[in-house]
Amino acid sequence: MADVADIANDVEQERIARILSNRPQPTDQPSAIDCKECDLPITEARRIALPGVQTCVHCQEINEQRFKFHH
Repeated sequence: MADVADIANDVEQERIARILSNRPQPTDQPSAIDCKECDLPITEARRIALPGVQTCVHCQEINEQRFKFHH
């Protein structure tokens, strides 16, 4: 019989799996120089940190808020 600690552990493992499944996946696609949403430049630091990135920080934040709102 599962105790409270086992149930809490299962819930935490599900939460971690959900977070990891929503993170950006590595890609062989080159990073965009300009954001695909707003056409403003994507910083070099962002392009290095996230290979294959296609959006600037601002547009990515908007996209994440939309995703969060709809899920």
